[in-house]
Amino acid sequence: MMQTQALQRSHYDVIVVGARCAGAATAMLLARAGANVLVVERDTRGSDTLSTHALMRTGVALLHRWGVLPAVVAAGTPAVRRATFVYGDETLAVAVKPDRDVDALFAPRRMLVDRLLADAATTAGAEFLYGASVDGLSRDAGGRVIGAQLQCFDGTRLAVPAGIVVGADGRQSTVARVVGAAELRRSEHLSAALYAYVPEVASPGYRWAYRPGASAGAIVTNGDVHCVFALLPRPQLRELLRSDPRTALVEGVALADPELADQICNAEATRQPRRFLGAPGHLRQAHGPGWALVGDAGYFKDPITAHGITDALRDASLLATALNEDGPDALAEYQRQRDALSVDLFEATDAVASFAWNLDDLKAHHARIADAMAREQTHMFPDPPPSRRAA
Repeated sequence: MMQTQALQRSHYDVIVVGARCAGAATAMLLARAGANVLVVERDTRGSDTLSTHALMRTGVALLHRWGVLPAVVAAGTPAVRRATFVYGDETLAVAVKPDRDVDALFAPRRMLVDRLLADAATTAGAEFLYGASVDGLSRDAGGRVIGAQLQCFDGTRLAVPAGIVVGADGRQSTVARVVGAAELRRSEHLSAALYAYVPEVASPGYRWAYRPGASAGAIVTNGDVHCVFALLPRPQLRELLRSDPRTALVEGVALADPELADQICNAEATRQPRRFLGAPGHLRQAHGPGWALVGDAGYFKDPITAHGITDALRDASLLATALNEDGPDALAEYQRQRDALSVDLFEATDAVASFAWNLDDLKAHHARIADAMAREQTHMFPDPPPSRRAA
């Protein structure tokens, strides 16, 4: 049996639980600022995970700012310069306009972008412990979190002290559960999804399609394939899944996008379609004494608007800034900014996931989402002040 690697330190400034995009990005930024960081991840390095993959402008701009985007491009991730919205029989093509150092969008596979962020964190000095999970937190006499108790793949148990523990361990976060993070908002609706990777799909870029009661789409990603998906009310998807999953995918896509369904009906997916039967969205308390949450651990919403990875990168940036400032109100300001940037996206996504809309209603929801995304971009990348001419 493999033995757990020896840790390099007896105490860390930060323990980050979870090495996906939120955790790896947080660790990278903190390590670049000089913190001693340990990242704990239960899965193996570079493993894949379910995702719609699409990065929005803020996500791409953050990868550019951090110097990670060139590696995403070098790995063959297709540049997306057009998004297509299909509302019933109406098709709208929207060009990606150059702005804030971004002239294209990207939808990298998670086994690529998560690994690249982890590699950048390692280069900055962060330490990674794979095959380990957190099964408890250590506290001082006043109740402040002062470290994590780890369970390793070979049965080894470790108690590791730290200045703060960051939960980046997903929507079912152990850290959030152990600290009792309050749920500030909870969604009322959810969609259920069926995904597959399909070669030779003709649709360029991002394609989102809608008809009353159904949504589908295709996102171009690495390996000359598209992530093709159907998003439906849970009972309807369960009914479709009574047949073969590949048949169910074609039938589900056809409910929203018959043209796309025709393209994939004879295509061989690279693997069996995967299902996600939905989960309620949440906005949780983001911090407390000795702990903080980032990514889905703190903020999760339905995948029907495909903003999750961008959320994760945005909040990693906000949290790292707060931890680097280390003032008495820094984490409270992190939560305030996260919530201010999230509430409209959260509520509009919940409305879309209800499927209780006609196409005009849906366009109004999408306009609200676009406005929220524009505010997010401005917050994360404020325009420089105009230069002053010498008198």
